[in-house]
Amino acid sequence: MQIHIIPPMSDKIIQEVRQALTDCADKGTLESSSRFFKKGEEALVYGVKMGEVRIIGKGFFKEIKNLRKQEIFAICEGLWKSGYLEEAVIACIWSEALHKIYEPADFAVFERWVKNYVRTWADCDTLCNHTIGSFILMYPKYVDELKEWAKSPNRWVKRAAAVTLILPARKGQFLNDIFDIADILLTDPDDLVQKGYGWMLKAASEAYPKEVFEYVEAKKAVMPRTALRYAIEKMPLELRTQAMKK
Repeated sequence: MQIHIIPPMSDKIIQEVRQALTDCADKGTLESSSRFFKKGEEALVYGVKMGEVRIIGKGFFKEIKNLRKQEIFAICEGLWKSGYLEEAVIACIWSEALHKIYEPADFAVFERWVKNYVRTWADCDTLCNHTIGSFILMYPKYVDELKEWAKSPNRWVKRAAAVTLILPARKGQFLNDIFDIADILLTDPDDLVQKGYGWMLKAASEAYPKEVFEYVEAKKAVMPRTALRYAIEKMPLELRTQAMKK
Protein backbone atom coordinates (compact mmCIF):
# COMPACT_ATOMS: atom_id res chain seq x y z
CA MET A 1 0.00 0.00 0.00
CA GLN A 2 1.35 3.42 -0.97
CA ILE A 3 1.66 5.87 1.91
CA HIS A 4 0.60 9.45 1.31
CA ILE A 5 1.83 12.01 3.77
CA ILE A 6 -0.57 14.65 5.00
CA PRO A 7 0.52 18.07 6.32
CA PRO A 8 -0.04 17.29 10.02
CA MET A 9 2.22 14.24 9.68
CA SER A 10 4.85 16.33 7.95
CA ASP A 11 4.67 18.93 10.70
CA LYS A 12 4.85 16.20 13.34
CA ILE A 13 8.07 14.78 11.88
CA ILE A 14 9.65 18.22 11.63
CA GLN A 15 8.70 19.07 15.21
CA GLU A 16 10.11 15.75 16.43
CA VAL A 17 13.38 16.42 14.61
CA ARG A 18 13.58 19.88 16.15
CA GLN A 19 12.88 18.50 19.60
CA ALA A 20 15.62 15.90 19.18
CA LEU A 21 18.08 18.61 18.14
CA THR A 22 17.06 20.79 21.06
CA ASP A 23 17.54 17.88 23.46
CA CYS A 24 21.05 17.23 22.09
CA ALA A 25 22.15 20.85 22.03
CA ASP A 26 25.39 21.54 23.86
CA LYS A 27 26.38 24.97 25.14
CA GLY A 28 30.04 24.44 24.29
CA THR A 29 29.23 23.41 20.73
CA LEU A 30 26.93 26.39 20.36
CA GLU A 31 29.57 28.82 21.58
CA SER A 32 32.35 27.34 19.46
CA SER A 33 30.39 27.11 16.21
CA SER A 34 31.03 30.74 15.30
CA ARG A 35 34.76 30.12 14.85
CA PHE A 36 34.06 28.34 11.58
CA PHE A 37 32.43 31.39 10.03
CA LYS A 38 33.35 35.00 9.37
CA LYS A 39 32.04 37.54 11.85
CA GLY A 40 28.58 38.57 10.76
CA GLU A 41 28.13 35.43 8.65
CA GLU A 42 27.71 32.87 11.41
CA ALA A 43 25.35 29.97 10.85
CA LEU A 44 22.14 29.74 12.83
CA VAL A 45 22.65 26.63 14.97
CA TYR A 46 21.18 24.67 17.85
CA GLY A 47 24.65 23.71 19.02
CA VAL A 48 24.59 19.97 18.23
CA LYS A 49 27.76 18.10 17.30
CA MET A 50 27.69 16.95 13.68
CA GLY A 51 28.11 13.32 14.71
CA GLU A 52 24.91 13.60 16.73
CA VAL A 53 23.14 15.38 13.87
CA ARG A 54 23.96 12.48 11.55
CA ILE A 55 22.68 9.97 14.10
CA ILE A 56 19.42 11.91 14.48
CA GLY A 57 19.04 12.26 10.72
CA LYS A 58 19.61 8.59 10.01
CA GLY A 59 17.33 7.58 12.87
CA PHE A 60 14.41 9.65 11.62
CA PHE A 61 14.96 8.50 8.04
CA LYS A 62 13.94 5.02 9.15
CA GLU A 63 10.54 6.48 10.02
CA ILE A 64 9.97 8.13 6.65
CA LYS A 65 11.85 5.93 4.19
CA ASN A 66 8.64 4.29 2.91
CA LEU A 67 7.12 7.59 1.91
CA ARG A 68 7.21 8.68 -1.72
CA LYS A 69 10.32 10.57 -2.74
CA GLN A 70 8.49 13.83 -3.34
CA GLU A 71 6.88 13.58 0.07
CA ILE A 72 10.29 13.23 1.68
CA PHE A 73 11.59 16.14 -0.38
CA ALA A 74 8.66 18.21 0.92
CA ILE A 75 9.68 17.47 4.51
CA CYS A 76 13.27 18.31 3.61
CA GLU A 77 12.10 21.67 2.31
CA GLY A 78 10.32 22.30 5.58
CA LEU A 79 13.62 21.74 7.37
CA TRP A 80 15.51 23.99 4.95
CA LYS A 81 13.07 26.83 5.56
CA SER A 82 14.01 27.07 9.25
CA GLY A 83 17.47 28.44 8.49
CA TYR A 84 19.14 26.17 11.06
CA LEU A 85 22.32 24.45 9.90
CA GLU A 86 21.53 21.19 11.67
CA GLU A 87 18.12 20.98 10.01
CA ALA A 88 19.71 21.62 6.61
CA VAL A 89 22.22 18.82 7.26
CA ILE A 90 19.41 16.40 8.11
CA ALA A 91 17.56 17.43 4.94
CA CYS A 92 20.74 16.65 3.01
CA ILE A 93 21.13 13.27 4.69
CA TRP A 94 17.60 12.39 3.63
CA SER A 95 17.87 13.67 0.07
CA GLU A 96 21.20 11.88 -0.47
CA ALA A 97 19.70 8.66 0.90
CA LEU A 98 17.32 8.72 -2.07
CA HIS A 99 20.07 9.02 -4.70
CA LYS A 100 19.31 5.67 -6.31
CA ILE A 101 15.88 6.91 -7.40
CA TYR A 102 16.80 10.41 -8.58
CA GLU A 103 15.23 11.44 -11.86
CA PRO A 104 15.81 14.49 -14.08
CA ALA A 105 12.86 16.44 -12.64
CA ASP A 106 14.58 16.44 -9.24
CA PHE A 107 17.10 18.99 -10.45
CA ALA A 108 14.47 21.73 -10.15
CA VAL A 109 13.97 20.82 -6.48
CA PHE A 110 17.69 20.93 -5.72
CA GLU A 111 18.11 24.18 -7.63
CA ARG A 112 15.30 25.75 -5.59
CA TRP A 113 17.03 24.73 -2.37
CA VAL A 114 20.33 26.24 -3.50
CA LYS A 115 18.78 29.50 -4.64
CA ASN A 116 16.31 30.00 -1.80
CA TYR A 117 17.65 28.36 1.34
CA VAL A 118 21.44 28.01 1.32
CA ARG A 119 22.83 30.57 3.76
CA THR A 120 26.38 29.46 4.61
CA TRP A 121 29.31 27.63 3.06
CA ALA A 122 28.52 24.70 5.34
CA ASP A 123 25.02 23.95 4.11
CA CYS A 124 26.08 24.81 0.54
CA ASP A 125 28.85 22.22 0.62
CA THR A 126 26.77 19.56 2.38
CA LEU A 127 24.00 19.80 -0.20
CA CYS A 128 26.23 20.12 -3.25
CA ASN A 129 28.97 17.61 -2.42
CA HIS A 130 26.52 14.80 -1.90
CA THR A 131 22.94 15.28 -3.10
CA ILE A 132 23.62 17.39 -6.19
CA GLY A 133 27.00 15.82 -6.91
CA SER A 134 25.36 12.40 -6.99
CA PHE A 135 22.65 13.75 -9.27
CA ILE A 136 25.21 15.15 -11.74
CA LEU A 137 26.98 11.79 -11.87
CA MET A 138 23.68 10.17 -12.84
CA TYR A 139 22.62 12.90 -15.28
CA PRO A 140 25.79 14.46 -16.71
CA LYS A 141 24.00 16.78 -19.13
CA TYR A 142 22.96 18.93 -16.17
CA VAL A 143 26.55 20.10 -15.80
CA ASP A 144 25.56 22.82 -18.26
CA GLU A 145 23.12 24.12 -15.64
CA LEU A 146 26.04 24.48 -13.24
CA LYS A 147 27.73 26.78 -15.74
CA GLU A 148 24.66 29.00 -15.58
CA TRP A 149 24.84 28.92 -11.78
CA ALA A 150 28.42 30.18 -12.02
CA LYS A 151 27.09 33.38 -13.64
CA SER A 152 24.66 34.10 -10.81
CA PRO A 153 24.94 37.24 -8.66
CA ASN A 154 24.28 35.02 -5.61
CA ARG A 155 27.54 33.96 -3.91
CA TRP A 156 26.13 30.62 -2.78
CA VAL A 157 24.83 29.71 -6.22
CA LYS A 158 28.26 30.51 -7.66
CA ARG A 159 30.01 28.43 -4.99
CA ALA A 160 27.50 25.64 -5.59
CA ALA A 161 28.46 25.53 -9.27
CA ALA A 162 31.98 24.58 -8.26
CA VAL A 163 31.59 22.43 -5.16
CA THR A 164 28.94 20.25 -6.82
CA LEU A 165 31.77 18.85 -8.94
CA ILE A 166 34.14 17.98 -6.08
CA LEU A 167 33.22 14.29 -5.89
CA PRO A 168 32.87 13.83 -9.66
CA ALA A 169 36.27 15.54 -10.08
CA ARG A 170 37.89 13.02 -7.75
CA LYS A 171 36.51 10.29 -9.99
CA GLY A 172 38.24 11.89 -12.97
CA GLN A 173 35.06 13.20 -14.55
CA PHE A 174 34.02 16.54 -16.10
CA LEU A 175 37.55 17.96 -16.49
CA ASN A 176 36.67 20.29 -19.38
CA ASP A 177 33.53 21.43 -17.60
CA ILE A 178 35.56 22.07 -14.45
CA PHE A 179 37.86 24.34 -16.43
CA ASP A 180 34.84 26.09 -17.97
CA ILE A 181 33.38 26.82 -14.52
CA ALA A 182 36.77 27.92 -13.19
CA ASP A 183 37.03 30.31 -16.15
CA ILE A 184 33.66 31.86 -15.32
CA LEU A 185 34.55 32.26 -11.63
CA LEU A 186 38.23 33.05 -12.18
CA THR A 187 38.37 36.67 -11.00
CA ASP A 188 35.35 36.63 -8.69
CA PRO A 189 36.13 38.90 -5.71
CA ASP A 190 34.31 36.77 -3.10
CA ASP A 191 36.82 34.65 -1.19
CA LEU A 192 34.24 31.91 -0.54
CA VAL A 193 33.66 31.61 -4.27
CA GLN A 194 37.43 31.57 -4.82
CA LYS A 195 37.84 28.82 -2.23
CA GLY A 196 35.00 26.88 -3.86
CA TYR A 197 36.47 26.77 -7.33
CA GLY A 198 40.00 26.35 -5.98
CA TRP A 199 38.76 23.28 -4.09
CA MET A 200 37.15 21.99 -7.30
CA LEU A 201 40.48 22.32 -9.13
CA LYS A 202 42.31 20.63 -6.26
CA ALA A 203 39.89 17.70 -6.47
CA ALA A 204 40.45 17.49 -10.23
CA SER A 205 44.21 17.48 -9.68
CA GLU A 206 43.92 14.11 -7.94
CA ALA A 207 43.06 12.49 -11.29
CA TYR A 208 44.63 15.05 -13.65
CA PRO A 209 47.64 16.66 -11.92
CA LYS A 210 49.37 17.67 -15.16
CA GLU A 211 46.31 19.25 -16.74
CA VAL A 212 45.34 21.18 -13.61
CA PHE A 213 48.88 22.42 -13.10
CA GLU A 214 48.99 23.65 -16.69
CA TYR A 215 45.64 25.38 -16.18
CA VAL A 216 46.87 27.13 -13.04
CA GLU A 217 50.12 28.16 -14.73
CA ALA A 218 48.16 29.67 -17.61
CA LYS A 219 45.78 31.57 -15.32
CA LYS A 220 47.91 32.48 -12.32
CA ALA A 221 48.54 36.04 -13.45
CA VAL A 222 44.86 36.84 -12.83
CA MET A 223 43.78 34.03 -10.49
CA PRO A 224 43.30 35.28 -6.91
CA ARG A 225 45.93 33.88 -4.54
CA THR A 226 43.26 32.29 -2.38
CA ALA A 227 41.94 30.20 -5.27
CA LEU A 228 45.46 29.39 -6.45
CA ARG A 229 46.57 28.11 -3.04
CA TYR A 230 43.54 25.83 -2.81
CA ALA A 231 44.04 24.54 -6.35
CA ILE A 232 47.67 23.50 -5.86
CA GLU A 233 47.40 22.16 -2.32
CA LYS A 234 47.87 18.48 -3.28
CA MET A 235 50.57 19.03 -5.87
CA PRO A 236 54.23 18.15 -5.25
CA LEU A 237 56.28 20.86 -3.53
CA GLU A 238 58.24 21.79 -6.65
CA LEU A 239 55.04 22.38 -8.61
CA ARG A 240 53.47 24.36 -5.77
CA THR A 241 56.57 26.54 -5.58
CA GLN A 242 56.55 27.13 -9.32
CA ALA A 243 52.83 27.93 -9.36
CA MET A 244 53.21 30.51 -6.59
CA LYS A 245 55.84 32.43 -8.58
CA LYS A 246 54.37 35.44 -10.36
